[in-house]
Amino acid sequence: MKVKLSSQLLVILIFAFFSGLFVSCNHNDKPSASKDTLKGKLTISGAFALYPLTIRWAEEFRKIHPGVTINISAGGAGKGMADALSKMADLGMYSKEVSPEEMAKGAWTLACAKDAVLPVMNAANPLAKTIQAAGVTKDKFYGIFISGKVTTWGDLIGMKDANTMQVFTRSDACGAADMWAKFMMNKKQEDLQGIGVNGDPGVADAVRKTIYGIGYNNLNFVFDVQSRKPYQGLAIVPIDLNGNGKIDKEEDFYHSMDEVMAAINDGRYPSPPARRLYFVSAGKPVNKLVLAFLNFILSDGQKFVNEAGYVCLKEDVIRSQLNKLQ
Repeated sequence: MKVKLSSQLLVILIFAFFSGLFVSCNHNDKPSASKDTLKGKLTISGAFALYPLTIRWAEEFRKIHPGVTINISAGGAGKGMADALSKMADLGMYSKEVSPEEMAKGAWTLACAKDAVLPVMNAANPLAKTIQAAGVTKDKFYGIFISGKVTTWGDLIGMKDANTMQVFTRSDACGAADMWAKFMMNKKQEDLQGIGVNGDPGVADAVRKTIYGIGYNNLNFVFDVQSRKPYQGLAIVPIDLNGNGKIDKEEDFYHSMDEVMAAINDGRYPSPPARRLYFVSAGKPVNKLVLAFLNFILSDGQKFVNEAGYVCLKEDVIRSQLNKLQ
C-alpha cells in the first residue's frame, strides 16, 4: 500500500512539473490563434511584378494572424484589374497607372512599392560584353520593339554581325509591356513587336533558351533575390541614357539588384520603365480583413520591401496612402 501511494504521488508530481514547464515556455510567446479575432479569406490576383512581394507580405501577415487564409495568383495586371472590378478578387495587383476609364468603372488604388522593367538578352550572346559596354539608346530600342527596323545584332551596335534578333514580348495584358512601350515614345503594349509569350517567367525562359533572344522583364524576374545577381542565362541590356555610345559611370548600375534599386530610388533609372506598384479594388475597401492587410503593408510590412527586391515609397507618399485607408 505504501509503495502504491508513492507511485501515484510520483506520477502526479511529474505531471505537475511538466505542466508548469509548458506554461513557462509559452509565457512569452505571441498570442494564440484563439485570441486573434482576425479571421477569414483574402483573394488577390494580377501583376507578376507585384506577385513575389505580395507573397512575402502574406507570409508575414499570417504569422500575426494565423486564422487568415490568403490566396494569391499571378496572371498579369489586366487580369488583376478585371478580377478586382468584377469582385472575383478582393484585391488586384496592378503595375501601371490606372486609366481614367478604369477609374470611371470604380477602380480604387493604393500605391505600395516601386520597381522597374529591364531589357534583357541571353548571357551567352557572343556580343553581350560589347553591348553592355556600349549600351543601347532609346531610339535603338524603338527600332527593335516598335518599328522593327533593327533586325540584327550588328545593326544594334554598328558591327558586321548578321545574326537575326529574336524579339520576345508579353502576350498577356500587363504593366511590364505597357511601361516598356511607354518608355519608347509613349507607345502602348499593342505597338510592341515580337513573339508573344505569357507572363514574366515565360519571357525570361524564352530569352534564356534563345542565344540571340532579347526581351524585357520586371526586376524580380531578372535578379535572384537571394544572391542579388542576375539569374543564370540572363544579362541586362544597359540603357545609354545620354546617347554617347557608351555606358558612363553614372549609367553603370546593373551589376546587382541593390545597385538597380538605388538607381530607381534616386531617379537615375528612367521612369518609365520604372513605376509605382498598386493594389486595386472595386471602390474603397470596407472589409475588415482587407483593410487590416493594407494597413500592415504600409506600416510594418514596409520593412520587407527592400529585402524582397523592391523600392520603398517616399515617407510622404506612404502617409498619403495610409490616409486613403482612414
